[in-house]
Amino acid sequence: MIRTLLAGTALTAAFAGAAPAQEASAVLDTYADIAAANYADSLAAAQALQQATAALIAAPSDATLAAARNAWLAARVPYQQTEVFRFGNPIVDDWEGGVNAWPLDEGLIDYVDGGYGGPTDENQLAALNVIANPTFPLSGTEIDATAITPALLRDTLHEAGGVEANVATGYHAIEFLLWGQDLNGHGDGAGARPATDFARGAACTGGHCDRRAAYLAAATDLLVSDLDWMVAQWGDDGAARAALMADETAGLAAILTGMGSLSYGETAGERMRLGLMLNDPEEEHSCFADNTHNDHFYNGVGIRSVYLGSYTRTDGTTVSGPSLSDLVAAKDPALDAEMRARLTDAVLALGRIKTAAEAGFAYDEMLAPGNAGGEALIMGGVDGLIAQTRSIERVIAALGLDGIAIEGSDSLDNPDAVFQ
Repeated sequence: MIRTLLAGTALTAAFAGAAPAQEASAVLDTYADIAAANYADSLAAAQALQQATAALIAAPSDATLAAARNAWLAARVPYQQTEVFRFGNPIVDDWEGGVNAWPLDEGLIDYVDGGYGGPTDENQLAALNVIANPTFPLSGTEIDATAITPALLRDTLHEAGGVEANVATGYHAIEFLLWGQDLNGHGDGAGARPATDFARGAACTGGHCDRRAAYLAAATDLLVSDLDWMVAQWGDDGAARAALMADETAGLAAILTGMGSLSYGETAGERMRLGLMLNDPEEEHSCFADNTHNDHFYNGVGIRSVYLGSYTRTDGTTVSGPSLSDLVAAKDPALDAEMRARLTDAVLALGRIKTAAEAGFAYDEMLAPGNAGGEALIMGGVDGLIAQTRSIERVIAALGLDGIAIEGSDSLDNPDAVFQ
């Protein structure tokens, strides 16, 4: 993905004239507590997904496939809220690409429609289909993929050949295995992989059902272990928490970097405006399951939760404490009111997309050329996120935090470059 920076230097300024260090430390504690709870919820949901995929593999049927798909959809709700911890926390950034990378060349993993295409100069492995090929050449070496294991996916297949589109792990690889390709274009409907793609013997469709089941199990096991590791990083003795707390100025900068970058360059730009400019349903974040409306919505909820210092867990309980909002209100009550209003507006705009999609107006239909209603919905979300980011920038200035780098996107900052 193409990204630029709105501000290009490393954090250098002190937290000039802002709230006392003790208050800043309390805000960082709340943020870390929310991260710990949010990743713990994501882990629990991934473990439920692991159980559902195991049931599918043990007894493939329409019912067990539907249950596994529902478990995947449920797992996305807490995880998408964690994306606000990206960009400002190096431990999260170094890890996230194995968990939520997109878009992916799904032909690397399994069979695809004949119109999908084959190897390209950009990606020689775009149609590898490792499920059908227990051995294959990679960079002059013959790879033994007879046993499909988490290690094979993580260490050999993921980003094979240095190509980011070779996504072999994480939520979206699992999504593809559960739904298959969405071949509806801008029409209604998600992927329609049959449960018999996991069946044994003569009932098997798609070929190599045992290897497909092994891939699904390995990818789900790896997701659980990755999330378990991240939960530990935000624990009381975790490395991510320690890094955040080591420098209060840098810690506050990390919070605002994550909020601004997810709001602007990542969600408004790369995930929303770019797809609309290209009118391309393949630019959906969850294109196989048609769940993109929820991806965007829960990104917005996560940004709001971090600013307000309050996260609602999947069991309905709340983790809350001293917040960034409290710091801003102490310095500039009007700015805090503005920030709160912009967060609410953005979530409401993203919620309108979610409501429309759940009522039958799918996100890929919204992306269709000439669909004025779809464009209005998506651009409403984009505009809300941009306005929210402008308020985040004012918060950065009010707190005396200079040089924060907020990710941008050519789709917002240099639209002509998208078509070059």
